[in-house]
Amino acid sequence: MLVLSQFDVYWEYPIQTEGYNLAMARGWESKSVEEQIAEREESKQAPKIEKLTVEQRAIQQKREQLNLLRTKTLATLQSAKNELYRRQQEEALKHLDAELARLG
Repeated sequence: MLVLSQFDVYWEYPIQTEGYNLAMARGWESKSVEEQIAEREESKQAPKIEKLTVEQRAIQQKREQLNLLRTKTLATLQSAKNELYRRQQEEALKHLDAELARLG
């Protein structure tokens, strides 16, 4: 330990010229390795995601778009004050429900 003044204390560390973790505490690397092993085991236990065909992906994407549009239409319908606009939103909601039913 090197003391320059009453409040300044500097610790002298030996300089390492070799090794992966020059001034890293021991155990950090082993914790990282343990986390990686745990993540790998969890990913092996996770259910396999089946690969979708192009048609299945298109249907899934269309369903997601319709659900988002339905959510937006519901929010608009709840805040609508004009009766004609409210009816238009109700018709749009019926149409979206029919499309979602058709897609399954």
